[in-house]
Amino acid sequence: MFFRLFLIVNVLVSVLYSTLVHAEPPTILVFGDSLSAAYGIPKDQGWVNLMQSRLKANSYPHQVINASISGETTSGGLSRFPAILSEYKPSIVMIELGANDGLRGLPISDMQKNLEQMIQASLQMHAKVILLGMMIPPNYGQKYTQEFSNTYQLLATKYKLGLVPFFLDKVAGKPELIQDDGLHPKTIAQMMLLDNIWPSVANEIKLPAAK
Repeated sequence: MFFRLFLIVNVLVSVLYSTLVHAEPPTILVFGDSLSAAYGIPKDQGWVNLMQSRLKANSYPHQVINASISGETTSGGLSRFPAILSEYKPSIVMIELGANDGLRGLPISDMQKNLEQMIQASLQMHAKVILLGMMIPPNYGQKYTQEFSNTYQLLATKYKLGLVPFFLDKVAGKPELIQDDGLHPKTIAQMMLLDNIWPSVANEIKLPAAK
């Protein structure tokens, strides 16, 4: 009897040890456009890579996957989102999309539906979601501009998501921080972008919010 109990305990310990050893680190998926794809700068100096370094410095095991593509719209993102979600099974999804919809004057209702479907898919996989909100110039009128920025808040409230109200806060509109195209942040602005999103990330993984 004792020998049988000994064997059972050994098996359970071995299974537990194997599970711990082979457990994958939690994954943070960044799903965005050129603002997250390090457009025009070395990729290792983009804010996503800097976030990975900061997580490591705080002794957190999270692996950051950057699935951002320059020029991406919410429609394009939605078309490839299920496969990305299935492949990486992230614990946190950071959605940074919509800027290209706004610059092209695409329907706000379509943008909202696309973002909502990505949010729902993430939540169904029990991932936490952080929305990185954007603002656009009033090229298409005040109504369009206001509805655009309101979309992020509406979705964050509806689904109780983490929200960065304006991802480019303290960066947009400052020539010394923006590349010659007038749109994309320079290398020197990447740490500022990271600081903008860091409190939301820290809250989701229970990190101290202070840098």
